[in-house]
Amino acid sequence: MNLLITGGAGFIGSNLIQHVIDRPEVTRLVNLDCLTYAGRLENLEAVARHPKYTFEKADLRDKSAVVEIFQRHGITHVMHLAAESHVDRSITGPGDFISTNIVGTFNLLEACRAAWLAQPAVPGRFLHVSTDEVYGSLGATGYFTETTPYAPNSPYSASKASSDLLVRAYHHTYGLPAVITNCSNNYGPFQFPEKLIPVVIQSVLARKPIPVYGDGMNVRDWLYVRDHAEALWLVLTRGRCGETYNVGGHNEWANIHIVQLICDLIDELSPATGGNSRQLITYVKDRPGHDRRYAIDATKIEKELGWVPAHDFPRGIRETVQWYLANQPWVRAVLAPRQG
Repeated sequence: MNLLITGGAGFIGSNLIQHVIDRPEVTRLVNLDCLTYAGRLENLEAVARHPKYTFEKADLRDKSAVVEIFQRHGITHVMHLAAESHVDRSITGPGDFISTNIVGTFNLLEACRAAWLAQPAVPGRFLHVSTDEVYGSLGATGYFTETTPYAPNSPYSASKASSDLLVRAYHHTYGLPAVITNCSNNYGPFQFPEKLIPVVIQSVLARKPIPVYGDGMNVRDWLYVRDHAEALWLVLTRGRCGETYNVGGHNEWANIHIVQLICDLIDELSPATGGNSRQLITYVKDRPGHDRRYAIDATKIEKELGWVPAHDFPRGIRETVQWYLANQPWVRAVLAPRQG
């Protein structure tokens, strides 16, 4: 397996690389990343000198660069994670989301089609990693399944829905050996400090107001990133081509309850921070189109591939808070302006 992971310097990608690089099936692991603000080589220090590992700085929007890397490394398998992924940023600047998430995915699919379908002996497999946000918003009950109609409500989720449909079309039109996953909210080590959980942690440590949108009762299903990495490996190696697998953590939490839990954990684990951190919670105007609830039915991946998450939320969030407390130099490094 000559495995290409796109977006491998990001949050999920870097955890995935560390999870799979020592698998005996992997002969070569190529990390393609253009190193946006959220893609950091600091995330990959543990594997930077691994004999299987190669880093390629390239932008998926540059089709010729993608094709050249694909051919030079003889890529046989792809795990496609590279994407612009922050909903707030997609609202204020949707252009990058369209060009990266849709056009970038198209360029990658074209590289796969040229390399694999011209030589049917190549044991190709394309895994497209997507989000539950493509399904839109749930009410107080119910779950997203693999057959839930798409109803994206933000430029980010619309761009991911579009890329999902491209992958599906390439499988059905050209026979590209592709499979799709749609996952719930990830959390854990190496998440860039713009998403809810690291924002709350850093706000508490800095004794700054913790922003909570609306009434704080928006619900998400939380998935520990290393559990997600195992699910992705199983889908890549054992999933059925042309299928979609939903990956969820079985951990529904309202945003305000997560914020309160993090405050309490930091007060316990780092009492010198100041204590009584809940007083920092500050309600702010809700963001446009804020989906009320997401929840995933992960029955299919459990029944077909035997995957279940190993972490419940209280355990996973404690490990995550402990990681951020122990890795403040990493936080400062990724938040510092890049030189040059």
